[in-house]
Amino acid sequence: MATQLTAEGARQSLTAHVAAKGAELFAKYGPRLGWAELQRLLEDRAQVRYPCEIQFDASSLQPGEFAYPMAKGETPEAGFILYVHPVYMLELDRVAWLVLYQLVAVNYGAFASADDAEAFGAAALGITRDEYYAGVCELADRLAVGEPAAAHMGGDGESGGCNCGSL
Repeated sequence: MATQLTAEGARQSLTAHVAAKGAELFAKYGPRLGWAELQRLLEDRAQVRYPCEIQFDASSLQPGEFAYPMAKGETPEAGFILYVHPVYMLELDRVAWLVLYQLVAVNYGAFASADDAEAFGAAALGITRDEYYAGVCELADRLAVGEPAAAHMGGDGESGGCNCGSL
């Protein structure tokens, strides 16, 4: 008898899959994922499904949003520009934390959730999900002056209270 996959089962399966992909990334690029490693990662089609380039430019970001992957064309194969808020330009070794969060949206599109982004980022950096979440929130909250705590968070904003970007 065939097992019927539920929406919750599919969500859990995707989260487990992205965590496994993050662990692969850590094995290949870890334990320290700085700017140089991030540049190599973005060229690695086994890890990043579509071409991506980073631009430090807030003009395409919502207020309080730290990063956003914008498609270059009608299909994902055209690639993405990963817009990162310029406030992070002087912390290139921490930019990877923000980019990892967005790569789940690049690789999995609308199916990706904030939970998936956290699972992937934590595994890719070889840290716990709580440590990753706290680190991303610390970075994101630099942009949160005068804004509601859960602004621009993916989905329903349940992952805590920081401005973790949009998924």
